[in-house]
Amino acid sequence: MSIKIDLKIFLFLFLFFLTSQIEIYILLMIFACIHEIAHLITGILLKFKPKELKITPIGLQIRFYIKCNDYNQKIGKGNYLGIKKMIIALMGPITNFVIALILIMLKSKGIITINPNLYQNCIYANILIGLFNLIPIYPLDGGRILNEILHLIFGLKKSYYYTHIISKITIIMLTMTASIAILYLQNIAILIIIIYLWILAIKESNIYHTKEKIEEISENIEGVCGKSLQFK
Repeated sequence: MSIKIDLKIFLFLFLFFLTSQIEIYILLMIFACIHEIAHLITGILLKFKPKELKITPIGLQIRFYIKCNDYNQKIGKGNYLGIKKMIIALMGPITNFVIALILIMLKSKGIITINPNLYQNCIYANILIGLFNLIPIYPLDGGRILNEILHLIFGLKKSYYYTHIISKITIIMLTMTASIAILYLQNIAILIIIIYLWILAIKESNIYHTKEKIEEISENIEGVCGKSLQFK
């Protein structure tokens, strides 16, 4: 398994340090790593082999080797692999919500006594990570789950198209909402997150359009070959 580091993590550390929000950023990174470990464990339990571990400004990213057998087991217009991907994607946010719930229960029963500010930040961090990752923007967990559901219903090509459209609409709406929040709360963390989401969205949009061009070229080649055969 290869390990990579996204150097933008140091930029994020610097920006959060300048805005005196380094403590909450460190907590976010810790629980984001736990979030990804949940993906990793789920993937291993589903008999996937880890391929790549990448350290990013918003935690870890795990990639797995895909088994060809899962492609061959059809479910609806998709396959068994899609179900496994959905389960892996769901387990990250679920883990964060479970951690938040456990902390609330332990605190209410007096089992743990920690600094109130730290306790609130831990709850806030886990709920934020869980909800953030469920946003239907590819390649976040929510976008991946949406894509696999659409794959089962509409097939591969349409699933990518619909996911791409929904991702664009969602990020535009989030940007409009975040702009109002930044204006009133004056919180640079919101701005940094929105910028990072746009970077992800633009990157995935470029990949999507590249795939579209490849498919268009393939279809044109098939059409030319078909005509040639008919001519002969």
